[in-house]
Amino acid sequence: MDISLPLDKMTSLDKIAVMEKLWDDLCRDPEAIASSKWHKEVLEAREKEVNEGKTKFISFDQAKARIKDQIK
Repeated sequence: MDISLPLDKMTSLDKIAVMEKLWDDLCRDPEAIASSKWHKEVLEAREKEVNEGKTKFISFDQAKARIKDQIK
C-alpha cells in the first residue's frame, strides 16, 4: 500500500495530529505489535536494578530537567 500525505503543505500541528491518530489506532490492539527480544532484555535488566535497589524512579519533570542539563 502506497500512502501519500501532503507533508510539505501540513503544519507541525497537522503532522502531530496525524501521528496521534496513528498511535491511537495502533494502541487498539497492542498484542498485534511484537516487541523485539533486545527490548525485553533491557526492560528485565532495568527491573532487576530497581528490585536490587541499584536505581530508582524519578518524576518526568526531573527526567526532562536532567536531559536539558546534559544537552547544554
